[in-house]
Amino acid sequence: MTGPARTRLLPGLPRWVLLVALPVPLAAVVTVVVHRSVLPGAPGPGPAGLLGGLGLQAAFCGLLVWRARRLPQERVVWGRLALGSVVFSVAVAVGAVLGLSGSTAHLAAAPVAWAPVLTFPLVHSGLVRWNRSISHLADPNDVLNGVSAVLAAVAVLNVVLVRSGSPLAAGPWWEVQAPLAQVATGVVLLGTVLSVTALASLRHDPRPWLVAAAVTVTLTGDLGTLLAGGGGTVGWTTATEPAGAALVGLAAALSPARAVPRPADPAASTIGAFVVIAASTVVLLVERGPTLAGCCAALAIAGAGVRLLMNVRELAQLAISRREALTDELTGLANRRAVLRRVEELAGEQLPMALALLDLDKFKEVNDGLGHAAGDDLLRLVAGRLTGQLRTGDVLGRLGGDEFAVVALLDPGATAEDCAALGRRLVQQLDEPFALGGMSVHATASIGVAFRPGTDDGDPDGAGRTTTTELLRQADAAMYSAKRAGGGTAVYDAVQHGDDRGNLALVEELRSGLGSGRLVLHHQPQVDVATGRTVGVEALVRWAHPERGLLSPAEFLPLAEVHGLMRPLTDEVLRRAVTQAAAWRRAGRDLRMSVNLSASNLLDVDLPWRVAELLRDAQLPADRLVLEITESVLLSDPERSLAVVGRLADLGVTVSIDDFGTGYSSLSYLRDLPVAELKLDRSFTADLLTDGRTEAIVASTITLAHRLGLRVVAEGVEREETLVHLAGLGCDETQGHLHSAPLPADRLETWLDRAGAPLAVS
Repeated sequence: MTGPARTRLLPGLPRWVLLVALPVPLAAVVTVVVHRSVLPGAPGPGPAGLLGGLGLQAAFCGLLVWRARRLPQERVVWGRLALGSVVFSVAVAVGAVLGLSGSTAHLAAAPVAWAPVLTFPLVHSGLVRWNRSISHLADPNDVLNGVSAVLAAVAVLNVVLVRSGSPLAAGPWWEVQAPLAQVATGVVLLGTVLSVTALASLRHDPRPWLVAAAVTVTLTGDLGTLLAGGGGTVGWTTATEPAGAALVGLAAALSPARAVPRPADPAASTIGAFVVIAASTVVLLVERGPTLAGCCAALAIAGAGVRLLMNVRELAQLAISRREALTDELTGLANRRAVLRRVEELAGEQLPMALALLDLDKFKEVNDGLGHAAGDDLLRLVAGRLTGQLRTGDVLGRLGGDEFAVVALLDPGATAEDCAALGRRLVQQLDEPFALGGMSVHATASIGVAFRPGTDDGDPDGAGRTTTTELLRQADAAMYSAKRAGGGTAVYDAVQHGDDRGNLALVEELRSGLGSGRLVLHHQPQVDVATGRTVGVEALVRWAHPERGLLSPAEFLPLAEVHGLMRPLTDEVLRRAVTQAAAWRRAGRDLRMSVNLSASNLLDVDLPWRVAELLRDAQLPADRLVLEITESVLLSDPERSLAVVGRLADLGVTVSIDDFGTGYSSLSYLRDLPVAELKLDRSFTADLLTDGRTEAIVASTITLAHRLGLRVVAEGVEREETLVHLAGLGCDETQGHLHSAPLPADRLETWLDRAGAPLAVS
């Protein structure tokens, strides 16, 4: 919205409709004059006058109905006002019919006098719902408060009438109470329209002002009638009701300005009920006998009391909702909001505390392997285990996913070692396996602990003034440090983790820079030992950071793995590698392209589909792409990893086991996996000439690989003597700085054109 909407008269209607509809409020003047004519002492209207008055009243009611149908958001308001108009018309018609007969003429005034009181519940409930969003309160229309307020006002007016010695008090109760009830309903309606419709927030909508003015004018006329002794039906008081009807009709003819519906405020109804009870109590104290005023006051107290009981029930439900809002639905622990609130409470009381963040390791594998129901069961079991380590004042919460938090109240003088002890106690609770679906499942965790002293005394670094957000960041940094170390506990240390904020910033820069072209590939040649010909390259990613320069994989790949960025990063590397290999192939350089995959990549069941799409788009044969995986990656989730590797091999892609021999090697992988290549780790090639055991392992590995039909590539070859020895052992290909360091694509092409691989061994 660019600004408040201007109020317009009946937008979109033909001109002739406007000419008919706009005089309707003025016609109400005539209608009410007809109504007044049935009062005592006034001549009857006659059949023609009665029909004419009722016709005009029907037109006025039709205007309200039209507005209700055209304005769905205010349908309750105008619909109830229209229904109130119908009730008023019926009462007037009954009075007019009674006035036509001499035997019932003395009863004709009663229906007209009580008509405003009969319409009060409808008008009041309509005004209460003006500009209100849907309410879930037990009494959304506030009928009990409204009726109780009218009874209280009637009681007060009766006391004032009697105490002032007004001659009206001596009349029959049905003649006395009618004008009193009219004044009472007018006072309550005026208070309602002023408080509920929030005139201050509707400055650009004159309709509430018009309705407030209508109620004020009508109330003024009722007060004039009451002061005149109840029979003032001529003079200026006669015009007040027609004027009020005209103002209401004008409000109905105006289209609304834009307004945001507001929720109901239970405080308003509570205050209103207290006011009613207070006023009625005063009346009961003044009236010492069973008078009409006392009866009205007693009924008012009863109604307001019931309304307060409803509010109490609402408050009880609100307390339940508030408790639910602070509770994790799955585990029943405190949720993130409750944990942070507890941290703020302890900080406000200047008490020493520790905040421990606990993240389950490899929880995703449980979810994927056993199903989400089993994952939920594991979270509940972990919550039960950790709860046993809580002391009085401690709070255990689940922040979301598989991340828990413990807010621990520490003893005065606590140190970082106490925080470390807390982390170790939590870790020990997870040592024993969990019984899950008939299986024993181990759930390890990485825990980061941040410490906040209770006061600033002895705290020159200002750690005691650490904010809640900063404390959470420190615990998060320590937790990721523990995760990178393979699990366990880490306590935040400003020296050790001081750069974690920079690492987090680096992660966000990496996240935003994945599609900006700042990831570049360097390629290291793989040379055939027998011919000296370069047969392939390994693609190694670098990040051209705008401020830090060219970053190696070790500086950002671990962060990408921890923060869930490996999938988009690997997709970008694969896209660039496949595109480069296809370009070289079109230029006559038929080189295999090797790309490394991480643990999270092999848990991605959609990876084979994306690889197939890349190969198809680049028109690169599948056997020109080699995907390298490590043994540790396979061990993280063997069943799922084997499935993904099998689907990749089905595409025709070559699968290579990288860093072979450095992990927990299992010969079953060589039997079960569709592997075509083994890459000897550089630790073996480095010690090949100096350690006999290493030479035996390398020789045996090469022999085993050849018997299985696998190609062997030795990494880290930096000396010519090592190359010669590998050739003697039958190694197929070598890779290392002896041939070339990793180079950008253009420089690799220059290297190939100029030198090729001059160190070929025949």
